[in-house]
Amino acid sequence: MRILSEVPDAAQAPGVVVMMHGPGLDRFLEDRVQELARHGYAAAAPDLYHRQPDDDVDTMTRAGRLRDDEIVADIDAVVAHLRGLARPRVTELAVLGFCMGGRNTYLAAGARPGLWRAAVVFYGGNIMKPWGGERAPFELTAQIACPVLGLFGLDDPNPSPADVDRIDGELTRHGKPHEFHRYAGAGHAFLNFSNPERYRPEQARQAWQLALDFLGRHLRRT
Repeated sequence: MRILSEVPDAAQAPGVVVMMHGPGLDRFLEDRVQELARHGYAAAAPDLYHRQPDDDVDTMTRAGRLRDDEIVADIDAVVAHLRGLARPRVTELAVLGFCMGGRNTYLAAGARPGLWRAAVVFYGGNIMKPWGGERAPFELTAQIACPVLGLFGLDDPNPSPADVDRIDGELTRHGKPHEFHRYAGAGHAFLNFSNPERYRPEQARQAWQLALDFLGRHLRRT
């Protein structure tokens, strides 16, 4: 499995597992991983498409082939990669993701609750839908054991504002610490600078800074 990874020049550092969006480990994901490393985090993103044939199909087809049990296995593999680094020694962990990666961040938080100090969901669609299994990430809410930050565009159809309300309500019902922020004038993938039609620079700047602040509150850096 390919893992996109960047680490700070430090003896030890907190780790962040970065869950990719539909286009995969592209220029945007590479930039986010590098940005996290610049802020003192050992960041690593697994290529969830590594089991698939190298055929010329669209993003929706590739994403539709993913299965939750395989996603969780890849999360385990990238955690092992981070913990196996000789330098920096990875201490605490967070998980963060964009688009379907936001969904898979929620999945990771519920499926592996003992791993994380924080989870950051950027406009995660399909949180209420299982991919090849019996339980959707939404149905794992009761198992989440870390604070969750959610960042969403009000013009996004997936997750829609009603979807975000439902996720917010479920986290509240289970007493899970979380904070959600919603941005007017922004739709899906509003952080993705490689998609000019969707990119919203000001909302992206605000949301990314909130994510960094959130990680900084919950992960200890040296």
